[in-house]
Amino acid sequence: MELRSLKYFVAVVEEKSVTKAAARLCIAQPPLTRQIKNLEDELGVTLFERGTRPIKTSEVGEYFYQYAVQILTLTAHAKTMVSRYNVKNTAIRIGYVGSLFYWKLPEIIDHLRKNIRDIKIELIECGTRDQVEALKMGKIDMGFGRLGISDPSIRRTILEREKLLLAVHKDHPLTQYQQQGVYLSQFLNEIIYIYPNAPKPSFSTFIQSLFSELDLIPQNLREVREIHMALGLVSSGEGICIIPASASAIGMRNLQYIPILDNEAYSPISIAYRSIDNNIYISQILDYMHELSPTNTSI
Repeated sequence: MELRSLKYFVAVVEEKSVTKAAARLCIAQPPLTRQIKNLEDELGVTLFERGTRPIKTSEVGEYFYQYAVQILTLTAHAKTMVSRYNVKNTAIRIGYVGSLFYWKLPEIIDHLRKNIRDIKIELIECGTRDQVEALKMGKIDMGFGRLGISDPSIRRTILEREKLLLAVHKDHPLTQYQQQGVYLSQFLNEIIYIYPNAPKPSFSTFIQSLFSELDLIPQNLREVREIHMALGLVSSGEGICIIPASASAIGMRNLQYIPILDNEAYSPISIAYRSIDNNIYISQILDYMHELSPTNTSI
């Protein structure tokens, strides 16, 4: 089975027309029609329902389409990854999650600029979920994030397991536990603001999975756009919010922060990079990150 046949098939499915697909592919209609017929003969199935306008994919054709798209996408990624191996960049593009500016990220970037000779750093805001795709496509060279998203073409090193805190209004009854801390099970009936509300997966889905792993069912989870909105609502006396410890530096009024005692209540901070890469600065950055956190682990 040739990749060209898959490409032609995907074009017809998406355009719902042989004429439009041929124009998109810059080929004549007869060879396109022959390629589709040869593909059907090879598979032994009918990929399109005959006599329909616009062209309709058969049930098995729709099923095959999902795999064809995956194969073409992985092929494109593989080409990008291999081509990146021989590129000797004099700059490095680093993706980051915005909340890590409350963590050590500013100091790390500053140190790299001052201590790695001739390094040129470009910072690109990029959610953890999107960092995997950005790494594959060569849009970034490294990514700092929070979620444990795995991919065989990407290596990930956990730098720190940052503890979580419960943000409450200063007059909230839970402030009585500020010194000793609380367990997640102690505030299941509270209004709990989680963030962000898009895209997914995100820190909000991480918090939901945390409750789920402990067989806990919070009664009133409410998603909001971002952390400042969540803390603003809590500061106004509306509900409570779970945040990474470093985010307490935001310093909003009327808030107190309570340690969460569950062993699972931490946010993993990681650095991700391509498994195959020849960027001259990556190994230097990884060496520095190891010095900064000797206990970090690779995944």
